[in-house]
Amino acid sequence: MNISFDLYNISFIVLLAVSAWLAWRISVADWRRRIIPDAYLFPLLLIGLIIIAFFPWVSNIGDSAIAAICGYALAAIIGYLFDITKTKNHKHSVVAPIGMGDIKLISVGGIWLGTFGLALALVIACVSGMVWGYIKRQKYIPLAPFFIGGGILSLIINTFLL
Repeated sequence: MNISFDLYNISFIVLLAVSAWLAWRISVADWRRRIIPDAYLFPLLLIGLIIIAFFPWVSNIGDSAIAAICGYALAAIIGYLFDITKTKNHKHSVVAPIGMGDIKLISVGGIWLGTFGLALALVIACVSGMVWGYIKRQKYIPLAPFFIGGGILSLIINTFLL
């Protein structure tokens, strides 16, 4: 009994450590190259599914699935609307303000955080990204570092304050 309990805790810690490393790599890649590689994104998704299925977490499987689907759909619709308005107003090619990597990242955030956590993480990410962009006078702001920071803050709030 004691050995299985120890392996249970060790596996949980290892999964969280790998997830933190993947989140760091996603943030660095988006910050430097404005791209979120699927090589880091999909393992983060799988680890999130494993954690919510087998370990006690802030959300359950149903809430996480709803958050992932709604987050993906909402981000895709917003990205599509921005794309339509940008290409309609400009005849030359314009960089889309939200890419598929950002949309998939929001969906992964839904798996990890659930509906309330995802909403909180998006608000934190948008506000901090706007403040950063205003201070630095940047036109394009990478979403991943701000979203991952907002996700960590949301996870802390959901775990310890609510």
